[in-house]
Amino acid sequence: MPKQILIVDDSPMVRRMVRSSVEAKTDWHVCGEAENGEIAVRMVEELDPDLVVLDLSMPVMNGLEAARHISTTAPETALLMYTMQDSGPLLKEAQAAGINEVISKSAVGIDRLIASMRALLFHPPDKVARI
Repeated sequence: MPKQILIVDDSPMVRRMVRSSVEAKTDWHVCGEAENGEIAVRMVEELDPDLVVLDLSMPVMNGLEAARHISTTAPETALLMYTMQDSGPLLKEAQAAGINEVISKSAVGIDRLIASMRALLFHPPDKVARI
């Protein structure tokens, strides 16, 4: 069965870009998309994805809040934060929220994002990493 991916970002353009890249470059399945963390939390309960790609800044519930809920209710789900933010304090907050990796949207291309997703799906890290 292919790996199940949930994409969470308030930008429809970012969601489409990540979805099309995942579908073109892997055999994984994008099981859903959400525009905020509150919807993502519900979708994780319904869809049981293997990996959730989360933005940080979103309306209703941000990515850190969503990660706290998801890591409690679905601790086996890998969490990758894909965000424009990039700071040391964010890494500490992300780790505390249960996020496995933080990737800067401005610093990496889509191939590196896919490589990080692959690493989380097949070799989950013990702590948060930043790219």
